[in-house]
Amino acid sequence: MSALETLRASLPEEAKDIKLNLGALLTGASVLTPAQRWGVLVASAAASRNPELRDAALADATAHVDPSVLADAKAAAIVMAMNNVFYRFRHMVGKDSYTSKPARLRMNRLAQPTSNKIDFELFCLAVSAINACELCIGAHERVVVEGGLSEDHVHEAVRIAATVHAAALALELRAPSVAVAAA
Repeated sequence: MSALETLRASLPEEAKDIKLNLGALLTGASVLTPAQRWGVLVASAAASRNPELRDAALADATAHVDPSVLADAKAAAIVMAMNNVFYRFRHMVGKDSYTSKPARLRMNRLAQPTSNKIDFELFCLAVSAINACELCIGAHERVVVEGGLSEDHVHEAVRIAATVHAAALALELRAPSVAVAAA
């Protein structure tokens, strides 16, 4: 049994829908390539900040994709942790005075992914959806669609992000004895 399947089996009854959705993500048909699917899943698990889920996603993804995809998935989660806070603030405040100030934040990885630029942008889009940054969601969606991916690709990536994020919460809400017994 894979690490994610083991984790999925430990989800509480309250998360039955998430358990089913996660199973469908792992075994169902997808418009995404394996690199896109696993990259989005790993980036989303990292962004959801649940070490158990993150480690399981990384363990399973290692068997399916090149290490450069995993490096980009982790980088997307890290860079978006910074950018989503910064650009969400600018958007929410809504003052031109903040928008006109230079960000002065290094984000070179956006221009220099180790795998595929469009896939990296898709990973960033999924993380931005989790972090609820409207500006970043719009920017990354535009890049991936202009780069040749369809709205179905975007939809699938966000569906994965939503399911993974919910799974992270379900894992945190398990009874303490289940979490300890699984460790």
